[in-house]
This record gives sequence, C-alpha cells and structure tokens, in this order.
Amino acid sequence: MKIRLDRKKLMAQMIDKDVGVGELAEKADISISTLSGIRAGRSCSPKTAKSLALALGVPIERLAIERNGGEG
Repeated sequence: MKIRLDRKKLMAQMIDKDVGVGELAEKADISISTLSGIRAGRSCSPKTAKSLALALGVPIERLAIERNGGEG
C-alpha cells in the first residue's frame, strides 16, 4: 500500500520548522531523492510517511492528502 502526502502541506511544515531537504531526509532516515520524489507528488510507503511526520513533529494526518468520498 502506498500513501500520497500533500506536497503543499509537507512544504509548509518544512518552512514552519525551518528545515531543509537534506536535514529532513537525514532526520527521517530516508534519501534526499526519496524526499524529492515525495515533494514532486510521488507516493511513498506508510513507513516513510510516518518517518517524515515524526521528523517534523506532526501527526501523519497533517501531511496526508484528505480523501472525500463521493465529492468532486
């Protein structure tokens, strides 16, 4: 199963926490290329999503794309 994180929410949290790509990748123990892919809109594993949320100090729900059933 893959999770898609909201790029804008991720980048807003990075700005809010004043953390760059390299620093966040290191804190989350993922590669810079993986983080760059997520920032570009690619899906990631639940483990990677959780690592990013923990590194940013936010619940994973704050980064995940909200899904509204039946709307749109």
